[in-house]
Amino acid sequence: MEKLIQLALADDHKIFRDGVRMAMKNRDYIRIIWEAEDGKDMMHKLRMKKPDILIMDIRMPETDGIKALQLIRKEYEELKIIILSMYDDKETITKMMEYGANAYLTKTTDADEIYKAILTCMNDDFYFNDLVNAAVLLKLQHKKTVRKFYPTPVKFNEKELKILKLISEDKTTEEISDEIFLSPRTVETIRQNMKTKVGAKTIAGLIMYAIRNKLLE
Repeated sequence: MEKLIQLALADDHKIFRDGVRMAMKNRDYIRIIWEAEDGKDMMHKLRMKKPDILIMDIRMPETDGIKALQLIRKEYEELKIIILSMYDDKETITKMMEYGANAYLTKTTDADEIYKAILTCMNDDFYFNDLVNAAVLLKLQHKKTVRKFYPTPVKFNEKELKILKLISEDKTTEEISDEIFLSPRTVETIRQNMKTKVGAKTIAGLIMYAIRNKLLE
C-alpha cells in the first residue's frame, strides 16, 4: 500500500481519542486528519473533509452513533466506518453492521487489531473478528428482520440464491458442488459473478450485502 489512509476519530471522551491517536501515530500508511467530540461535530467535519475511514463510538452527545451511521450511509456510501464501542452484545453488533458499519471493535481491542481492521477495511471493505462472526451467524440462524439502507437488491436467480445460502452456512466450494451437482469450477464462476453483481470484493462483502437486503431469509 502506497497511499496514506486518511483517518478520522469521533468519540466524546478526549482521553480515548488521545489513546487511539497515539497508538496510530507511528503506524505505516495512517494519517489522522480530524477528531470530533460529538455527533454534530462529526457530521460537520465530515462534510468539510471526508476521510477514507471513520472510527466512531456509538453513544455520543448531540447526534448519537446509531443515527449518525444511518445519515452517513445515505450520503457517503464509499466511506469505511469502524465502530469502536464499549458494547459487546450481539444485537448491537448486528444492528450496526446492518446499518452500514464495515467493522465492529470493542474498546478493549488492542492497537494491533485496530490497525489490522483499518488496513483490512481499506483493502477488502470489511473486517470480521470473532465478535462479528458470532453475531452475524446468530442473525442468520434466527432470521430476524433486517433494516435496509442500501439500494434495491440485485436480482439473483434460484441457483445463485441456493449457492449464496450455502456460502452463508460456511460450506466449501467442494461441498456446494456436491450438494447442487455442479462442478467446483462452475460454483466458483457463479460465486465470482455474484460478487461482481453487487460490487463486493470479498465473500464477506457478498454476505453482508445479502444480510442487509434480506436475501437469506
